[in-house]
Amino acid sequence: MNLKRFWTVIRVNLRNKLVAGALALIPIVVTYYFLIAFVGFFDRIISPMIDPYLGFHIPGLGLIVSLLAIYFLGLFITNIIGSSLLGLFEKWLNYIPLVRTVYQTIKQVTTAFSFTQTGFERVVFVEYPRRGAWTLGFVTGKSKGADGTDFIHLFIPTTPNPTSGWALFVPEDDVIQSEMTVEQGLKALISGGALTPPEMKLRREISE
Repeated sequence: MNLKRFWTVIRVNLRNKLVAGALALIPIVVTYYFLIAFVGFFDRIISPMIDPYLGFHIPGLGLIVSLLAIYFLGLFITNIIGSSLLGLFEKWLNYIPLVRTVYQTIKQVTTAFSFTQTGFERVVFVEYPRRGAWTLGFVTGKSKGADGTDFIHLFIPTTPNPTSGWALFVPEDDVIQSEMTVEQGLKALISGGALTPPEMKLRREISE
């Protein structure tokens, strides 16, 4: 009986250690292969243009060159000449129906999630999808109703993928202001609520 219990303890301990080891290893392996795929993606684009001049291949050089190119592109389009040329390019795209729709949609999404732009003004709490249940909303604008009511425009992202969601137009009195920054709000959303302040200005429901 004691021997049977001993082997049971050994088996349970072995299983627990294997599970703990696997849980620790999986994020490392996934991260490793992600980095390999990420670096390889840029290497496949840049290396064919650089390797013939070097005579050999340098792993990761494609990523470095791509980052430098992106930096200089950002440096170029933030000056007067670059922004003017970008405006002309976007104006030209407007004449191509399908390309125009794809480009403008992607640009709106990337602008909205850029912390250096004004896509999201601030973070608020709104009762959605039912009373007593609160969700994060990102203010994108304001408007005034026919009766003079002040409305705010909200984007309600989905979790954990914030690139999709719903647009709501609600009276400003029906939301609770949040002390979180836009970056903190996105982190809370993507983490499924794990990365949130311990105290928030929530209450059971809005008073009538």
